[in-house]
Amino acid sequence: MGATRLPVVSPQQAGPLTRVIYRYLKRRLGEVPEPFAVLANHPGVFMASAVHEGLAEKACTVLPANIREIAVYRTARTVGCSWCVDFGTMLMRLSDLDVDKLRYIDDYESNPAYSADERAAIAYADAMTATPLTVTDEQVADLERRFGVKGVTELTYQIALENSRARAYHALGITDQGFSRDSCRVPWAQ
Repeated sequence: MGATRLPVVSPQQAGPLTRVIYRYLKRRLGEVPEPFAVLANHPGVFMASAVHEGLAEKACTVLPANIREIAVYRTARTVGCSWCVDFGTMLMRLSDLDVDKLRYIDDYESNPAYSADERAAIAYADAMTATPLTVTDEQVADLERRFGVKGVTELTYQIALENSRARAYHALGITDQGFSRDSCRVPWAQ
């Protein structure tokens, strides 16, 4: 865990609305996620991010949790965002998903721990995260057969959102906060 490239905003430094959101996040997650504490440097971006994350969470209900979370995890890992990997692992654990199989994700194509649907979602995450993108018409058609149009839309959106998050957090030097280990550091107490 290193220092972020931009300072975190402590509750004492935050404006009233940011403090309210910090209290909500602390109650819900046990700690304020460091990305929010960094984004609070720009209250408008902080608020847009908080609202967007909440709306995306409420809207994305079509895919089974294991499909969404494994695709998002793979994206975070591929981009190299340790914070996103940490937080994603916690989300999987809290959803009672098999966190142990994450250690085999590099061998997802042949490892029996992964279902055919999970393999398809991981391959899609890889294709969407590659530069340039390598998504094919056949791949999307296969995903549509598996998850329906709404499911593919949701999967695509979640992978794209994770690409955005992971790239931004990595660029800002936001690293593993300890969510996957149930022991979070408090960014402003460092």
